[in-house]
Amino acid sequence: MRILQIVPSISLVYGGPSQMVLGLSSALASQNIEVTILTTDANGDAGQAPLDVPLNQPVEQDGYQIRYFHCSPFQRYKFSLDLLRWLWQHTAEFDLAHIHALFSPVSSAAATIARQKKLPYLLRPLGTLDPADLRKKRHLKQLYAALWERANLAGAAGIHFTSDQEAKISERFGTHVPDVVVPLGVTPPLESAKGQARHQWGIPDGKPLVLFMSRIDPKKGLNLLIPALETLLREGLDFHFILAGTNPQDPDYENQIQERITASPLASRTTSTGFVTGELKAALLQDADLFVLPSYYENFGIAVAEAMVAGTPVIISDQVYIWEEIKNAEAGWVGSVEVDALSALLREALQDTGEQQRRGANARDYALKHYSWDAIAQRMIQTYQQII
Repeated sequence: MRILQIVPSISLVYGGPSQMVLGLSSALASQNIEVTILTTDANGDAGQAPLDVPLNQPVEQDGYQIRYFHCSPFQRYKFSLDLLRWLWQHTAEFDLAHIHALFSPVSSAAATIARQKKLPYLLRPLGTLDPADLRKKRHLKQLYAALWERANLAGAAGIHFTSDQEAKISERFGTHVPDVVVPLGVTPPLESAKGQARHQWGIPDGKPLVLFMSRIDPKKGLNLLIPALETLLREGLDFHFILAGTNPQDPDYENQIQERITASPLASRTTSTGFVTGELKAALLQDADLFVLPSYYENFGIAVAEAMVAGTPVIISDQVYIWEEIKNAEAGWVGSVEVDALSALLREALQDTGEQQRRGANARDYALKHYSWDAIAQRMIQTYQQII
């Protein structure tokens, strides 16, 4: 099979959902699938320089190929005439296109070209069909859907959702397209990284470490987590909080969060690391006693799965759409999007180290079985074969 993966950008700035395309492509390539990624050099929406990559030529990586194209004339909305021209000329060389993102001009135009060229395509919405997400810029998105995305959805061979709950709640704009539910994959961290995070920031081994690692964005529930942690401090519970993440697309909100912590009793118990990757990221995930993500909505939560495969129990809201899997596997704690509910879960978890260890082991076992890239690749290949 010859598969195209089309995504507006794979820059680290855009987080796990975009980066997932790299893991999927590598896993597919290991199963002897020919994979080409089409993407742009977009590297953020707030004036950052584009990615320093070769343009419009094949870049070999981990058994697959990437072709980058210049993002122009605007960065924020991801458009590349060169990418679309290349796609128009080469569609006959491929069996299927897997298109990642909706409401992005390069993805929307790519789906339109695939439809016109009779190339079967699968759409992954990245949470953009969630009613909560559609409420943002609602009128613009309704117009966009009417002009473009409804036809693209209707012409798709399937919609790739990453959880049953995402599929259940997503808007289809009146179209009837088969659902394909395949989660995202994660790679177990290197055991050699364990202990490095505590050493780097001087956190004693015996002090409970609570980790938030995600984009610093209003939807992630930091306005719930910070007061919940303040409540526990007032009660005399001992812990250290690590805030790992950034948001170059919304620096004002990131500054608000940092100022909120600085003015809080949490300040002396908090380390803000900024964006982390590689060995340091692996160390944080392994050194943490608890991983917390109380999002208002989250179609999957790749950071949750990364914490799980590191053996760290998770505390999440019931709006992270893999919450039922977490609950059934006893891989962590699940609660509502309320400060009191989150405080109660954190209190319970911090006071029972034995339960932390038990749920952390459950989390790792579940993630290795259900979120391994090999398992994801095999399920994806079966889907591709059925479509083709």
